[in-house]
Amino acid sequence: PVLASAHENGCICLWSIQGNLVKELLPFSKYPSVPLTALCTDISTKMLLAGSKEGHIMRWRVASFLEDPQNNKNQIKEELCWRAHSTEVVDLFHEEEKNVVVTASIDGSVRLWHAMNGYYLGYFGQPRKFELSDISRLILPCDVNNFPTIIKEESKHMEENKKLEYPPILDRGK
Repeated sequence: PVLASAHENGCICLWSIQGNLVKELLPFSKYPSVPLTALCTDISTKMLLAGSKEGHIMRWRVASFLEDPQNNKNQIKEELCWRAHSTEVVDLFHEEEKNVVVTASIDGSVRLWHAMNGYYLGYFGQPRKFELSDISRLILPCDVNNFPTIIKEESKHMEENKKLEYPPILDRGK
């Protein structure tokens, strides 16, 4: 068993049940670290999700690390980051059967997202039913203008990308 704690400096700490620090995670971002405000895992603890004070959701793959934390080959990999709200995320959970993430913010909104790609599915209180099977349309809530970021590489490559002055831009024509 491992306990995860979210911190003001944007770091997630994984602790053994004896109280020893097992691993420290810092989210990949081109922005300075912001306080993390919510954490959850899926039922089978294959993924770890965190919400931030600035409304971001980050997803890590943790399954292989938790199976054997002593093996250095089994690393925790951040896979996805997206802006879910324009204000602080106060709670989130993963619904495994439908493969969705539900997020809540201090602005009072509760939103639904596809867990694997961060696509927006809708909000609680909307007049239409949720279309959980149609994830082909990439739409965003009215107060969010950043598309989800899939994180493919770790370590040195990510450090090099942080030095870029201009981020890559999505070209819908291509």
